[in-house]
Amino acid sequence: MRLTEITYDKSKPVDGYGPGFFRIGGQVIEGPVTVLPSGVASWGGFDDVATLLAEADTIDVLFVGTGAEVAHAPKSFRQQLEDAGVGLDVMASPAACRTFNILLSEGRRVALALIPV
Repeated sequence: MRLTEITYDKSKPVDGYGPGFFRIGGQVIEGPVTVLPSGVASWGGFDDVATLLAEADTIDVLFVGTGAEVAHAPKSFRQQLEDAGVGLDVMASPAACRTFNILLSEGRRVALALIPV
């Protein structure tokens, strides 16, 4: 079997998650969080679209994790991001973390906005 070490450029991968928290690049953050090329930070939820729009030029796809179950993103949230040229993919937070890590390891311009499980 051939093993290949994964390297990440600017963003940090999601190392783990649990009830109410995420571990990203070795740092534990409680509550909703964003993982953007500029860094990891707490997130104000769907009402905090400005944080994400500020990075629109650096990302192609934003993965939104809606917690343990998939839920729809509010229409205004989705519309503002799409108008800024950011693709949006909404899914349960565990799936968003896995998808983000895979595409990040491929050098893609991706970001995360997560609500805890």
